[in-house]
Amino acid sequence: MGIQQIEVYSVTLRYKEPFRIAPGASSESRNIVVRILTDYDVFGWGESSPSQRVTGENTKTVVKALDRIAPKLIGMCPLRIEQDVEAMDAVVEGNPAAKAAIDMALHDIFGKTTRKPLFMLMGGYRTEVLTDLTLGIKSPKEMAKDAVRAVRRGFKALKVKVGVSPAEDVECIRLIREAVGGDIQVRIDANQGWTSKQAVEVLNKIEKFNIQLAEQPVPAEDIKGLIQVKKNSPIPVMADESVHSPEDALHLIQAEAVDLINIKLMKSGGILKARIIAAVAEAAGIPCMIGCMGESGIGIAAGAHLAAAVKNIQYADLDSDILLKDKLVTKGGTKVKSSMRTFPKQYGLGVKELDQKLLGEPIRVYK
Repeated sequence: MGIQQIEVYSVTLRYKEPFRIAPGASSESRNIVVRILTDYDVFGWGESSPSQRVTGENTKTVVKALDRIAPKLIGMCPLRIEQDVEAMDAVVEGNPAAKAAIDMALHDIFGKTTRKPLFMLMGGYRTEVLTDLTLGIKSPKEMAKDAVRAVRRGFKALKVKVGVSPAEDVECIRLIREAVGGDIQVRIDANQGWTSKQAVEVLNKIEKFNIQLAEQPVPAEDIKGLIQVKKNSPIPVMADESVHSPEDALHLIQAEAVDLINIKLMKSGGILKARIIAAVAEAAGIPCMIGCMGESGIGIAAGAHLAAAVKNIQYADLDSDILLKDKLVTKGGTKVKSSMRTFPKQYGLGVKELDQKLLGEPIRVYK
């Protein structure tokens, strides 16, 4: 029982409209898709959605990392996932988004081999997951209109991007809360856009609007600033870009710098290490969110299975496939209804068919 072949595909997926956050705007997501084939006719899908800003990766560096990783995995047992991840780490340092694609595909194979949906094999705590919908940065009035449209579509939680102008951020939150009423969960994400002083000022001003959490208010490396924000914020503070690994999570917890942690498969290197982050956080009483980058339905399915499996992953921001115009997964994957991610009856990740035109031909085949 071994890995027989690894295929690598390059895909470009367009957003429905330019998606703006504090560091900049994007009109498309350039991803790498991996298919791992075994010698017993089972295969698994995985996806890498790299970010130069967050993980220091792009599609070229992902492929370069896979050029070193994939040959080492040929012949190894796909079900011995921890051993496979150890082998990846031994040949390539860092490159978590590249490793995430392999890790996902191995977990997909695990589920298909055992003939179970992946979330059931990893704990099965939930059978569906509530996700928010993210509102990219626009004028406050435009964002309020987007919020209303999202709620009309059935979303019960909104993640609001802020961090460009403190004054506009406050006005944006005020208008959104007025527009959607008091029953909708509102979360904010500054994407490192504020100083610690600005963050404290804004968070105290918007406390009255019932904000569920504030994500990454200051630059990732500014741990002292994060500590100050947490100490002086009336709103729970979540780390995102500051936490890539279990070690990062432990460091911030020991520093009393966060109330919550956002786990992303692209930062952690996949499901295996993401589960370790969640366990470290749970031991300290720190709830987690599962987030996403620009993944298609493949990566979103992986995140949703993890969120369903693990009790301490109490929040989900799994909406990138909704924001994308191009739909890579055409059959299977997870669906969204009234803010809830639901799972198909298929095994593993549940991804059954992909758009072959979007996928194209493999750019690498390792045997």
